[in-house]
Amino acid sequence: MTFAHPAFFWLLAALPVVWGVRRLRRPPTVRFGAVDTAAQAAGGWPALTWLVGALRYGVYAALIVALARPQQVDATEEVEASGVDLMLAVDVSESMQALDMQHDGARESRLEAVKRVIADFVEARPNDRIGVIAFAGAPYLVSPLTLDHGWLLQNLERLETGRVEDGTAVGDALAAAVDRLRDVESASKLVVLLTDGENNAGAISPGMAAEAARTLGIKVHAIGVGSEGEAPVPITDENGDTRVVMARVGVGTEMVEKIAETTGGEAFRATDADALAQVYHRIDAMETTTRTVKRFEHAEERFHLAAVFGFGLLLTQLGLAVTALRRVP
Repeated sequence: MTFAHPAFFWLLAALPVVWGVRRLRRPPTVRFGAVDTAAQAAGGWPALTWLVGALRYGVYAALIVALARPQQVDATEEVEASGVDLMLAVDVSESMQALDMQHDGARESRLEAVKRVIADFVEARPNDRIGVIAFAGAPYLVSPLTLDHGWLLQNLERLETGRVEDGTAVGDALAAAVDRLRDVESASKLVVLLTDGENNAGAISPGMAAEAARTLGIKVHAIGVGSEGEAPVPITDENGDTRVVMARVGVGTEMVEKIAETTGGEAFRATDADALAQVYHRIDAMETTTRTVKRFEHAEERFHLAAVFGFGLLLTQLGLAVTALRRVP
């Protein structure tokens, strides 16, 4: 609960002053011939006549609270935000199923390692707007730029290979990520591109996409993930049976370095899960442009509750003043 006009609460300090002034005033007197006559003229509960005055001040207090405009607000806060709008471009080609990553002593695929590390990276930057583009033979949007990281992480967890035609369209993916940032007003715009192969699909070359990013002032950190040479890769045959075979794998190291150099970013190599986590930690530490951001959430007015309560006290006070607690002048 918060108040739109809390300055009105200063009026509460005036209530004791008003009460004191009224107490100092000499009340008028009326002469009665007998005590019985006075008792009949007063109400039935003369010992509780103070209650009428108390209710009157309760009405004043309720009115002051209503003027202060109480509101039910979900959240209003000032935070130190990094000011970075960030698109993550993630390779989901079939080669990302290669089982050459280790986590807690167990073998895992490149894609599972990437999803886990990216999730940690996103959670470490709660005040950045982050979006995700996945790509194989063509890019597709997983999440637009958003501060709703819970929703983003749910979509990230559903990432898998085989949703689009196979291939590695690095240029198209980078161009799509840059396009998402092009018209965004931000202190810093950044793309983190992760791939495990050479560009072999799409209509736009990585060099052209990198030049577009540089022109728009968008920095690209590029990561080549996976081991070189042979790696175990699960394959599924026509009968639906899955088996693991050793296959040749490679990373477009020169392409990754060229993209980063063109845009003023950094190029990284990660041959295992721990190295990949360290890469994202380094990127997190490098991108710390700070600004103060004030967040506003939905506010619901609650002043009518105080007004209704005060009106109820007023009716009660008036009713008692003319019946059971009426006073003799």
